[in-house]
Formats: sequence, C-alpha cells, structure tokens
Amino acid sequence: MAEPNIAQDSPFVMEIEPGNYAWCACGQSDNQPYCDGSHKGTEFSPIVEQIEETKTVAWCGCKHSGSKPFCDGTHSDLGD
Repeated sequence: MAEPNIAQDSPFVMEIEPGNYAWCACGQSDNQPYCDGSHKGTEFSPIVEQIEETKTVAWCGCKHSGSKPFCDGTHSDLGD
C-alpha cells in the first residue's frame, strides 16, 4: 500500500460553513486540505465529509490520522 505525502506536520484548523467537503487523502493536492483531483492514477480517493453546522474543524494535514479526515494527533509521532 502506498504512503500518502505529508502535506504539513500539523492540522489545517479552520472555521467552515455547512456543506460537503472532499478531504485530500493523498497529500498531493495544491488546494490542501481539500482534494483537487491530484490522486488520479493512484490508489487514493478523497474522503467526503458532510458538515451540518458552522464550526471549527481540524482537518488532518499529515494524512496519517486514525480518525481521517480529522486530526487525532498522529502527526506528533511521525518523526519518531
């Protein structure tokens, strides 16, 4: 199984409005943390998350979270 590229070693924390969001799982998107189709031709696919209310979200930036698409702190252990 291929490893995703690490987009950044911290989460993308942002306030977002209700809607559907396609989180980049491959780490190659130029529109992080969202998918721009860069995964085409790979085994990766975006994770589509439906957000019901305006809120602050911590999208995983390292692409290794156990709670994808959200940050679970895994980025803290990647350098070890």
